[in-house]
Amino acid sequence: MAVNSNGPLTALQVMLDASVIPVIVLYDVAHAVPMARALVAGGIRMLEVTLRTPQALACMEAIAKEVPGAVVGAGTVRSPADAAAAAKAGARFAVSPGYTKSVGQACRDQGLSLLPGVATGSEIMMAQEDGYTELKFFPAIQAGGPAMLKAWSGPFFDVRFCPTGGVTQHNANELLALPNVACVGGSWLVPADALAQGDWARIEALARAATQLPRSIMGIE
Repeated sequence: MAVNSNGPLTALQVMLDASVIPVIVLYDVAHAVPMARALVAGGIRMLEVTLRTPQALACMEAIAKEVPGAVVGAGTVRSPADAAAAAKAGARFAVSPGYTKSVGQACRDQGLSLLPGVATGSEIMMAQEDGYTELKFFPAIQAGGPAMLKAWSGPFFDVRFCPTGGVTQHNANELLALPNVACVGGSWLVPADALAQGDWARIEALARAATQLPRSIMGIE
């Protein structure tokens, strides 16, 4: 799916760009650019840098400025302040572990497409009330995994999910085979030891393998 490098981005575009969105935790700004280049070289452009470290915003800014093929996203967005800081750092999409109206509105105000986190039917309904139909299922494996997604496919037939949390290269295929799963989120594309060792070739290889994972998303050719 074509994605403009600077124009508006929808949550569906984020989800459909590849089978996996990497969930990235960075402690060293020096790792950000070579890691992003390796992921892009492997075919992964949507990069979720989580707001879990003091260095996260600086890493986003470096990637946004120096890796034109990457589309930077902010993960672990929990407040309007997080959304504003992420947008200022160059993020174009946001991913939240849960959903509140204030976070949803802040992301709209900042021009960030949002994948809100949900784990229950009530949370899905609250997100839908605010216009969100592309959602992050988190923590996916711990909250019911494929069985829960299958159960949701009936009442929430119009929702597409990105399961994240406990997802690995070993169980990703089972999730991606479900028609209401557009992509998965996983940290295995950027292992901590590969970052520490500067093993960018390994990260590129993991990204390339991830792009080959098949999916059966409903209504998408």
